[in-house]
Amino acid sequence: MARERIVSAAEQAADAEQATGALRPARIDEYVGQRDLIERVRIAIEAARGRGEPMEHVLLHGPPGLGKTTLAHVIAAEMGTRAYVTSGPALTKAADLIGTLTKMEANDVLFIDEIHRLPTAVEEYIYPAMEDFRIDFTVDSGMHSKVVTIGLRPFTMIGATTRAGLLTQALRTRFGLVHNLGFYPVDDVVSILSRAARLLRMDGVPAPTLRAIAERSRGTPRVALRLLRRVRDFAAVRAGGRLDSRTVDDALALEGVDALGLDELDRRYLRALAATYGGGPAGLEAIAASLGEDALTLEDVVEPYLLQVGFLARTRQGRRLTDAAFRHVGVEPPPRAAELYG
Repeated sequence: MARERIVSAAEQAADAEQATGALRPARIDEYVGQRDLIERVRIAIEAARGRGEPMEHVLLHGPPGLGKTTLAHVIAAEMGTRAYVTSGPALTKAADLIGTLTKMEANDVLFIDEIHRLPTAVEEYIYPAMEDFRIDFTVDSGMHSKVVTIGLRPFTMIGATTRAGLLTQALRTRFGLVHNLGFYPVDDVVSILSRAARLLRMDGVPAPTLRAIAERSRGTPRVALRLLRRVRDFAAVRAGGRLDSRTVDDALALEGVDALGLDELDRRYLRALAATYGGGPAGLEAIAASLGEDALTLEDVVEPYLLQVGFLARTRQGRRLTDAAFRHVGVEPPPRAAELYG
């Protein structure tokens, strides 16, 4: 059975367990990073509370694992209401959405993850719900059909997506706050890890240890927390409880994670592009076929971080490796690549 990628931002069982615990910030003052977004949200919350109204609808887009679900819970907590969490693929028919909306109290928060995957039939019910807090649906058919309107209590819709370009314009324009979440700088990840270490009762973790984990986290809090738990377990079993930089190196080497946060799939991608295609340009489908992986997986999971660290360039002709990527995988750049990137 294939091992799950420890550096993937996709949610895993351990993350779901963590999400119900104390690691997730409960108030906006505890939320680390995304300062521009937090300031906008803080203003919107204070204004809504002052008017006694629900907060504006919010659309968050960006890579997974950056805190979109967490922010939905924080907003609900600050508004003194409840957050209902669902996802686009889970709302397969209109009745699923109607059932959730009709049981919500005033000013509650409805969080829809992967909102770009909402079926068209369900999305059409969302428009009047977001704008007028009502749902119109048709009963019977033919000459006996009639439209029944159900009033809803005012609520806040928070949508999250990793692929904002797939949202319809009609849905996008109904959100009052739209913000892109970016990867976190190392200092912010260190702050998140420091708080998590206290809550996990990992007393006295040295600052260099937290920074070593943060530097391998790909700028993603979910990955950082996962790495922290792996290091904690390794330290307890193999390192006599010692939590230093060497323990981090040994623990994450066992997981196949290198000093830059790349894992074996990342390195296989780089090696294939370097050795098989001479550094590129090469098409994504060709690279995926060489690796035996799905092209969409490579595009959504592998390439964003390689682009972020400057190992990959996307061009109209295809994917190209940079000189730094050749050095990282220990392959000598061919003369053509040296001319392009040297």
